[in-house]
Amino acid sequence: MYPDDVKYTESHEWVRVADGLATIGITDYAQEELGDIVNVELPEPGTVVRAHEAFGSVDSVKAVSDLLSPVTGEVVEVNEDLEGSPELINQEPYGTGWLIIVRMDDTSELNELMDSEAYERFVEAE
Repeated sequence: MYPDDVKYTESHEWVRVADGLATIGITDYAQEELGDIVNVELPEPGTVVRAHEAFGSVDSVKAVSDLLSPVTGEVVEVNEDLEGSPELINQEPYGTGWLIIVRMDDTSELNELMDSEAYERFVEAE
């Protein structure tokens, strides 16, 4: 149900790592719970984000939710397509709806995150 090539947080963010870069987004479960996303606040490239700390927010028709970074590092890219089309998060949360890309400081932080099976169990228990 959830992609196997990403790790998950208890706050419903996902991270996909390649070549020391972590692409971060929110899970399909999160976007479904939020409903239609109408705005996204993201940091500027060059901003340092810290694991478990807010780096932005998502506004939906239901609520405003903080986005918590799964890893520590420097933001190297922000998904600028979301500025005019925040609904991409609803349409493709693991694809074109990604949020930021971070150059990670410490890859061992990934060990604290859930794989897809653990995340699925976590969601079912909520």
